[in-house]
Amino acid sequence: MTHGTDNAWEHPEVQLAGGGYVAAFVVGLALMGLSFWMVRGHMFAPAGLAIAISAVAAVAALVQCVLLLHMNVSRTQVWQTVALVLFIPLFVLTIGLTSWMFHGLYRRTMMMPAAHAGAPATQAQAGGA
Repeated sequence: MTHGTDNAWEHPEVQLAGGGYVAAFVVGLALMGLSFWMVRGHMFAPAGLAIAISAVAAVAALVQCVLLLHMNVSRTQVWQTVALVLFIPLFVLTIGLTSWMFHGLYRRTMMMPAAHAGAPATQAQAGGA
């Protein structure tokens, strides 16, 4: 497909990108730096830190959706936005159920510590004597 130019900067897809990619990169880098600063400086208790990091990650995801994927509610982009809105609960549900499953699996399959393993046998021997 020929566009009549050899200059890559004049290609229609490059022109369409504009400064959104650079802005998304700079904002993403700043948010990553903020997260690193919060973790490195022990700014919150562990539970508060998890909430703060999750909030920063949500902002980063929103910035990427708007600046990189150009998602909005215009007529041309509405189905991509609807697909994302329907995908998010399914993703959260999948991750939540997977972690719940592995947590239960860990409790059912891990061996008991040695201190607990000998306790029932000691009581049985004491009762039989």
